[in-house]
Amino acid sequence: MTAMIEVRNLKKAFGDNVVLRDISTDIQHQEVLVVIGPSGSGKSTFLRCLNLLEQPNGGTIHIEGRNLMDPANKINEIRMELGMVFQRFHLFPHMKVIDNIMLAPMQVRKWPEEKARKNALELLAKVGLADKANALPDSLSGGQAQRVAIARALAMEPKIMLFDEPTSALDPEMVGEVLAVMKQLAKEGMTMVVVTHEMGFAREVGDRVMFMEQGVIVEEGKPQQIFEQPTQERTKSFLSKVL
Repeated sequence: MTAMIEVRNLKKAFGDNVVLRDISTDIQHQEVLVVIGPSGSGKSTFLRCLNLLEQPNGGTIHIEGRNLMDPANKINEIRMELGMVFQRFHLFPHMKVIDNIMLAPMQVRKWPEEKARKNALELLAKVGLADKANALPDSLSGGQAQRVAIARALAMEPKIMLFDEPTSALDPEMVGEVLAVMKQLAKEGMTMVVVTHEMGFAREVGDRVMFMEQGVIVEEGKPQQIFEQPTQERTKSFLSKVL
C-alpha cells in the first residue's frame, strides 16, 4: 500500500543556512508521527515543506502518490487534503468563531452556507466549544483559541493534519485541553504529523517518534523504543534533559 506521505532526500536552506539535509521518511495512512528535537533542528521547516509553505531546494514529496513538486499537479487541490495548525492561532479577530470556521469550506470547497454552518457547529461541539460559536476570538483563552483553530482546520475535511508546536504558546494549564482534542483525533484514525515538545503526548499517542537535530533524522522508532532504549547518544542526551 502506498504511504500517505512519501518524503525522499528533502533539502531546504535559507541562504547559507542548511536547515534540512536529505530527509527521507514515509508516513502511513492513520499513522501519528511525532517529531521531536531541540529548537532549530529543522522540525517546523520539515512540517512546512509538507504543504509547500516552504519551498524545498531538493528532493521529492508525494501525498497519496501525487508529486507536490510537479507543476502539473495543482498544489491548492492537494493542500485541501492537509489541515495545518500553527503555534499562533491565526484566527480572524473581527469574525465570530463560527464564521472563522465556515470561511474556507464556503470559499474553497464551495459549500453552501447551511452545510458549512452545520459542520462548524458539529466541530465546535467536538472540541468542547459549542457555546462559543458567536464569540469573538479576543474573548477566548489561548487554549480555546487553539481548539477553534483545530476545528477550523478540520472544517476542510482534510485527510492529514499537520501540527506545528500547537501548545508551545499556551499557559501550562491550557495545554491539556488542546492535547485532549488531538488524542481524540488520533483515536478516530486521523493521519497526523505533530511537531511538539510534549513528550508525554509523543509517548502516549505517537505511533512513531522521529528525533531530529541539525536538519537530519538522528533516530526514529516506536515511542517505547525511543524513550526507553534510544540507540543514539545524541537522542539519549536530549531526552535526559527534557524528561
